[in-house]
Amino acid sequence: MAKFRKKPVVIDAMQYDGTYESSEAVFAWAYSFGAPVPQMNTRPVNHDHIEIHTLEGAMLAVAGDWIIRGVKGEFYPCKPDIFEATYEPVADEGRGGPR
Repeated sequence: MAKFRKKPVVIDAMQYDGTYESSEAVFAWAYSFGAPVPQMNTRPVNHDHIEIHTLEGAMLAVAGDWIIRGVKGEFYPCKPDIFEATYEPVADEGRGGPR
């Protein structure tokens, strides 16, 4: 069996905190990239999660999850422990530092 290393890729990400305000901020952030929203929808009754339509189907993001913009412009949620193990902040030369 062969072994492979994940290629280094810089991604955009935003952490969702489970509030209505956070969901609105995530939507505005996604719109800023020209995301074809409603790719992301909140449930009408509560805002404790966001439903994100990914390439693999609908996924839920809950408080603490990171929303990642992938290399093809797609969005998907990532659990905080996986995010921390996989990503580290980088200086964003065009925007003044880590985001």
